[in-house]
Amino acid sequence: MVSLSKTLMHTAICGLTVLASQVAHGESIKDRVLKEGRLTIGIHNQAPWGFKTETGEVSGFHPDMIRAVLGPLGVKKIDFVIVEWSAIVPSLLAKRVDVVASGLAISPVRCQQVAFSEPDVAVVDALLVKKGNPLKIHSYADIVANPNVRVAGGRNSASVENAQKAGVPKSQFQLFPGVEAGVSALLGDRADAASYSSATIITVLNDPKIKGLERAAPFAGLKEAGHEVASYAAIAFRPEDAALRDLYSDSLRKRKADGTVAKIMAKYGFTSAETVPESVTAQNLCRDAYR
Repeated sequence: MVSLSKTLMHTAICGLTVLASQVAHGESIKDRVLKEGRLTIGIHNQAPWGFKTETGEVSGFHPDMIRAVLGPLGVKKIDFVIVEWSAIVPSLLAKRVDVVASGLAISPVRCQQVAFSEPDVAVVDALLVKKGNPLKIHSYADIVANPNVRVAGGRNSASVENAQKAGVPKSQFQLFPGVEAGVSALLGDRADAASYSSATIITVLNDPKIKGLERAAPFAGLKEAGHEVASYAAIAFRPEDAALRDLYSDSLRKRKADGTVAKIMAKYGFTSAETVPESVTAQNLCRDAYR
């Protein structure tokens, strides 16, 4: 009887140990983050999204956004990890980072892999021109109206595709394999303008070696369904961490309302043209793939 009692007691203790371990391991990332105030963020070292400065500090639109949104929730220990762009989502899913904050655009395909926060900035088509915008180009319609305007652009880029949908003929485009070649064409007077995303143009203009260029402002791109065509950047979480995503999105809404988001946008060269309309949400961008 004594031997049996000892066996039963040992079994009970082992069971409680396993249960305690399961509870510990079952703690949600939301609970852990709120308790520890710590999070690991993946970035890909690209301006304006997230990058290391010459002094080794992490700067950029999304690192600042993470700090502003999660700081009021007590998350003060934020570790930024630089990851190659091609590995940014795999690193998240493999749990090498907790969150991706690196200019990732919401798309139905990506929504099948990750859980997106509400979008924080719209990336629209923009135009790079010589200082003073000598040809006064402020829309795709202006380019169509002047067949002598020569436009540099990236091969297979969304901005070139949008321009052509807006009526700009292929004959007015010079297509290059990279941004640097297109910018060189503009600087070398082989093109009158260069068409890229607003984020790409912000990056170009932040390069201290490039002089004499500016972003055409205002600029009207292609409109569909009453909105200017854009891609919408957001923070990416693992699907099982949707509770943390919801916590982040709730705080993001407050930061939009109090003007914090607008200040961070302006700091990194985004304009009011990149403000996300209230009607645009992660759920309607993901459609059936929303997690």
